[in-house]
Amino acid sequence: MKIIFIRHAIAEDRTAFAKISKNDGLRPLTEKGIKRIEQSRQGLKRVEPIADYIFSSTLVRAIQTADLIGELYPEATRKAITQLNPGSDPAKLNSLLADLPPQSTALLIGHEPDLSELISWYTNGSHFNFLQLKRGAACLLQFKDTPKPASAEMIWLLPPRQLRSLGQKK
Repeated sequence: MKIIFIRHAIAEDRTAFAKISKNDGLRPLTEKGIKRIEQSRQGLKRVEPIADYIFSSTLVRAIQTADLIGELYPEATRKAITQLNPGSDPAKLNSLLADLPPQSTALLIGHEPDLSELISWYTNGSHFNFLQLKRGAACLLQFKDTPKPASAEMIWLLPPRQLRSLGQKK
């Protein structure tokens, strides 16, 4: 199984948005965030041409990011899931992933520091953050069998600038 962890694109400023809405889950992407993810998704498609599943958190900025990426993977099953919301239990996400076919490729769109903690958990079995994903960055982990802690190999980690660059190359 391949799992690509993707941090949502640039969203509205948290403090400024809090003045107009108490619910941070409604905070949308900025125009710059939309433009950048539209550019970087081409690079993502280049390095991973097939996606079977696209899961996002239920927060608006992650759903918007997933929708934009999903346009390039129309065959993928798309779903917003609470298991990718900030502070969620990794075991619940793992349960969902374990039910997918073993040859699947899943894109998971979520938030920091949760995604970095998941990457750490899957690669070394701890929640110690050894990396931080920038907004729009992506990281591919590959599993020989069903996903479980300390069982993944990190294949690549691409910041958004590199994804955008890959998307421009012919």
